Amino acid sequence: MSKLKDANKKVEKGVVGAYKKIEEGVVGTYKKIENGAVNGYKKIEDKFVDKYLKKEGETIEETKSRLKEEEQERKEEHKKQMKELKEKQEKLANGGK
Repeated sequence: MSKLKDANKKVEKGVVGAYKKIEEGVVGTYKKIENGAVNGYKKIEDKFVDKYLKKEGETIEETKSRLKEEEQERKEEHKKQMKELKEKQEKLANGGK
């Protein structure tokens, strides 16, 4: 029976090793594809920002930072407007008081 256990252990190690090699190959290939897609997107994004959104004298990074700040300002302004609108609606619902 010991020979059978030893044979099973060898088969088990072989199968596990094969699966690990396949897993490493698949994961490695996926990561290469993912990195290629992300890097490609970043290049396109940078070209777009450079051509259409960048102001004279700005770097691409400065432009992206400015755009994020402007977006945050728009969000805050929208939030403020929505709050004012809600207050007006509540005032009207309470009979204008």
